[in-house]
Amino acid sequence: MSKKDEKDLKAVEPAPEPTNAKVTNAEQPKFPKLFGLAMLIGPFVWLAPAGNVRNTLLPQYFSQIAPNEKVALVALLASVSSIVAAVANILFGGLSDITRTRWGKRKPWILGGTIVESGLICIVANIKSIWLIVVLWGIVAAAENAVAAAMVAQEADRIAPRWRGTISTLYGIGYTAIQSVAMIAAQFLGKPKEGMYVMAGIGFVMGIIHVLFANEGSNLDEPREKFSWSSLWLHFSLPTKGARDYWYAVAGKLMMVMGGTIATAYMLYILTDYMHLGQQTAGKTLAEIASINLIFGVVFTAISGPIADKVGRLKAPVALSTLLIGIAQFFPFFAAKPWTILTYAVLAAIGNGVYNAVDGALNLAVLPNAETSGKDMGFINLANTLSQISGTVVASLIVTYLGGYKAIFPASFLIELVGAILIFRIKSVK
Repeated sequence: MSKKDEKDLKAVEPAPEPTNAKVTNAEQPKFPKLFGLAMLIGPFVWLAPAGNVRNTLLPQYFSQIAPNEKVALVALLASVSSIVAAVANILFGGLSDITRTRWGKRKPWILGGTIVESGLICIVANIKSIWLIVVLWGIVAAAENAVAAAMVAQEADRIAPRWRGTISTLYGIGYTAIQSVAMIAAQFLGKPKEGMYVMAGIGFVMGIIHVLFANEGSNLDEPREKFSWSSLWLHFSLPTKGARDYWYAVAGKLMMVMGGTIATAYMLYILTDYMHLGQQTAGKTLAEIASINLIFGVVFTAISGPIADKVGRLKAPVALSTLLIGIAQFFPFFAAKPWTILTYAVLAAIGNGVYNAVDGALNLAVLPNAETSGKDMGFINLANTLSQISGTVVASLIVTYLGGYKAIFPASFLIELVGAILIFRIKSVK
């Protein structure tokens, strides 16, 4: 065999099967279609309702009940939520790891969290006390993160390595497709209370559908760990052993999502206060941005996962897509015109599409311990949720102290650049 043939053979050799998988390729020869559908609608359960209320409807509600304090109030809401999210992701992820019921370990947390999240959003819609809204939204954030932590851990529990890229792609498509819900939310800027009811209803219905499709069975036959300080530490502590690449993935996600959130969290105010658009035009532009995110995001998510599987690369697509999102920020920075924000939206949607398709598989590949996947995926999801919320706080500080809304865009680029560098530092995954 020639050297060229040997090189070509190595190029097509499949990647070694990860050792952290609970289900092997041989045990799952067929793709789990219903579970794939469950993960496709997964982001509609937790992120679509809470995210659109947090980023669109509550800011508009604050504009109505406290217009002079709206920026500070959004930041306050985000600060409380970030603290809650920091605890909730690890707490509920770890609790789901050790849960033993006839409904499984993840389903009770997904369903319970969905009910609490949707119910409290309806209550918040009827409250005008700022402090009570903030307190209740902290509980919403806890429920939101309970759902998210348990949901993503299902992949580690039930999916063989051969299907992880496909499941990640489906979850990524769902993550992108929630822009359709953002389009709906944008129609309720004049009636944020009604919009909150709609968001709560979407989350509740999708939560029921998700658990039915996921069809998690009883896990009463799984051994129960006896209480000890060592087991408590294992299930609720930061992973350290063999976790170098895991933490690079966590940090990279934190930077990537934070950089994007800095712009999107105040998008309504960017359109009205930086680009000086009227409320009707701003609402139309928000809907156009959501349409761009939906179309370009879904297309690039759908094609990127299979391509990444075929070429056997996970790290480079995730890092380069992060960088592209940063580059997109330059357009609205140089010109406060609607076309620049739409151009930014196109490039960011492409980057998010590629990222969402591949990042989930990368996260699963760097998990340090299959027995604590819920808690460890909770830390990864914490980076996702915490960076969304803390990005809002950072954006508020930038707007207040560093030159207004225009300063958001170069700051976002720098954060995305750091995220790309951190992801490239991962060594165990190509």
